[in-house]
Amino acid sequence: MNNLKIKLFADGADLQSMVKLSQNPKIKGFTTNPTLMYKAGVKDYRTFAKDLLKIITDKPISFEVFADKFDEMAIQAKEIASWGSNVYVKIPITNTYGESSTKLIEQLSHSNIKINVTGIFTVNQIIETNYALKNGAPSIISVFAGRIADTGVNPVPIMEIALSIIDNEPNIELLWASSRELYNIIEANKIGCHIITVTPDILTKLNLIGKNLKEFSLETVKMFYDDAKKSNYSL
Repeated sequence: MNNLKIKLFADGADLQSMVKLSQNPKIKGFTTNPTLMYKAGVKDYRTFAKDLLKIITDKPISFEVFADKFDEMAIQAKEIASWGSNVYVKIPITNTYGESSTKLIEQLSHSNIKINVTGIFTVNQIIETNYALKNGAPSIISVFAGRIADTGVNPVPIMEIALSIIDNEPNIELLWASSRELYNIIEANKIGCHIITVTPDILTKLNLIGKNLKEFSLETVKMFYDDAKKSNYSL
């Protein structure tokens, strides 16, 4: 774990959990989105964000716009950005009509608003986003490596291409989004990815990194045996 250079960002929308994680030095930042907030039962977007930002002031937090028209996205982005110096505004790479957001992204980034471009899947989207963010405010390109893998495609080559594209842009960081398992952290770290978002269930497994496999095997066998005893199974 100590050899990891990649920054771990916690992904979620539970206020108490996020505040607790903010005290963990291994967690370097946070991301959330409307889907996570809806599932967590957040009723008031602005209140939730401001309550969180009163406590977490020294680590980056990404909040996403939820408008679908670019002029409305711009208004929301400016308000969200005003909530704190550690805020990154998440802008989806397209709206729901498939129209590119790069003009808006460029405008906001060059207005000194920190941007996290989300929902990226393709190399062309990475190229377009990199161009829009070039020489702008500090920014993040979030490539959904986990969802790419869900289609049966290895995301690592795409992430490596992304790193080569942003190589000369000191203001841009690459984020491995939608991680699915602990090993994704190892994969992302190995190729030099800057950030990975990690869900709470994966975070609980961090202490397994480097665990002795023979010992892990024995623990697993004992777990099966103990659960069988508790069940009172008989043949």
